[in-house]
Amino acid sequence: MKQLRSVFSGASVASKNLQWYGSSRCFSNKSTKSSSIDISGVYPPIPTPFTSNGQIDYVKLQENFHTWNASDFAGYVVMGSNGEAVSLKEDEKLDLVRNVKKMSKPTSTIIAGLGLPTTEQTIEICNRVAEEKTANAALIVSPSFYKGQMNELVLRKFYEDVADNSKLPIIVYSVPANTNLDLSSSLVTALAQHPNIIGLKDSGGDIAKISEIVYNVPKDFQVLAGSAGFMLPALLMGCVGGICALANVLGDQVCLLYRLFKDNDLKKAVALQQSLISPNYMVTRRFGVPGLKAAMDLKQGLYGGVCRAPLLSLNDVDEKVLVQTFAKCGYPLVR
Repeated sequence: MKQLRSVFSGASVASKNLQWYGSSRCFSNKSTKSSSIDISGVYPPIPTPFTSNGQIDYVKLQENFHTWNASDFAGYVVMGSNGEAVSLKEDEKLDLVRNVKKMSKPTSTIIAGLGLPTTEQTIEICNRVAEEKTANAALIVSPSFYKGQMNELVLRKFYEDVADNSKLPIIVYSVPANTNLDLSSSLVTALAQHPNIIGLKDSGGDIAKISEIVYNVPKDFQVLAGSAGFMLPALLMGCVGGICALANVLGDQVCLLYRLFKDNDLKKAVALQQSLISPNYMVTRRFGVPGLKAAMDLKQGLYGGVCRAPLLSLNDVDEKVLVQTFAKCGYPLVR
């Protein structure tokens, strides 16, 4: 985090009279993709609320959307890592994305996490969602159970086979913390040539690699930062937005960060980014989904609730650390 703060300080000093490379990578209508959509902006990867007996709680989800829809989100990611997608049955997934489509604003772009362990399963659920017209794009995580065999040839074939047969445009999802697979810039660059692979969500946070990817891919291939913790540096290097867990709790602040970047107000953007680093760490790497849900429970107008087993709710000691961290950065959570 100290290294990031150093980068931000340097950016603040250098921000005057500079035209950032990222500002020139705006979405163009002249697309070479077969089914491109504009995925720029901020997206919260929404948690899935559960009742005390483990069912999806659609009443609480609707209440959350009442709060979320007041923020300037470009759309929503449903059934991502923070949505506990791996804990959901197929019928639950289909029902969940239907409800998210209904609850979100008509202008919202819906990205559904539809990556499954096999190519066939992934294609099948992508096409079921496409037929129901409940999502605009599919976020596909790399299959990782047979990690030892997941070399670049296998992963490239997986993504290209899915893209060849999916009726939804595909966004590649690189999340090394969960899959222990770090997609190389050369692999992503190769995948970016496919007409139905429109973008990448990179949660690894390697800014040098993100920069290399942005530099090498076609102009209509859109890269999204996978965390609010490094969103500003990613935007500066050409990312078009972010899918950020912290946006579930601090949606207005994450959207403001994006807007300040677009307005080239780098001094304010740097200060805001620095204030978001520690809260973001609490709801991602430190405490994960239980931490995110705990933060939502402490935020007016939001519900986090329990996680689905085997995940456990945050204990009192960890919750205190989370609350203190948010407060120290200027974001009190107590209702």
